[in-house]
Amino acid sequence: MIVLSAGLIGYLLNSRQTSAGTGAQSAPDLKPQIIANGWTRALKIAAIGLALWFLPLIALGLRRGWDDILVDIGVLFSKAAVVTLGGAYAVLGYIGQQAVGYYGWLLPEQMMDGLGPAETTPGPLIMVNQFVAYVAAYAHTPGLAPALAGAVGGLLATWVTFTPSMLWIFIGAPYIESLRRNVKLASALSAITAAVVGVVLSLGVNFTRHALLPDTGGFDRFALAASVIAFIGMQYRKWPMIPVIIGSATAGLVWKTAL
Repeated sequence: MIVLSAGLIGYLLNSRQTSAGTGAQSAPDLKPQIIANGWTRALKIAAIGLALWFLPLIALGLRRGWDDILVDIGVLFSKAAVVTLGGAYAVLGYIGQQAVGYYGWLLPEQMMDGLGPAETTPGPLIMVNQFVAYVAAYAHTPGLAPALAGAVGGLLATWVTFTPSMLWIFIGAPYIESLRRNVKLASALSAITAAVVGVVLSLGVNFTRHALLPDTGGFDRFALAASVIAFIGMQYRKWPMIPVIIGSATAGLVWKTAL
């Protein structure tokens, strides 16, 4: 709702300014450039992409029932791939809200545990989705060995995260250059970008609260010290990211071992 509302507001404000003659003059709106056999091509790609996307979910639903957690995992991460804009951190805000707050699959601390390895290993941050799905399926899938259930959940989350993304890319790529010059669309996307900043900030505040005040009780002084030192070093001393991550991990290991 936040993302859609921001896009609509940006679009309407640009339209109002343009009609009133107060908006900055830009290039005229351009319709997507029609390529040869555009609709036929798009429909073929959509048919193949949708089949690849939903066949695993349909197979799981027919075999294990439509209320099974593996089906819920596929549906959740499919929605995340479709409705979240702004990169992995914006996606994590939605996934954390659903997996922790709505479904109760993970604890907030487990969600942060997933963010840590995702930040320190090769590959896109969005692979934290795989961690969330693995833990959820490992702990809550009846009738399967936990390790097997976790592997199926993780693979399913990865599949439904990337398949729709590639579907949109293959369909929309020929039209990007025309769409990016559309003034009203650019205004809507600018408003969405601003809203995503708030979404990412909300994620940071939520993680900060659970890092400093874990559900197990007490106040984590080490987490506060590490956060302040890393922030000051990166903001004012221009420390590079990799040494900060390695130093933080080493300091955390020494701290926990000493305790």
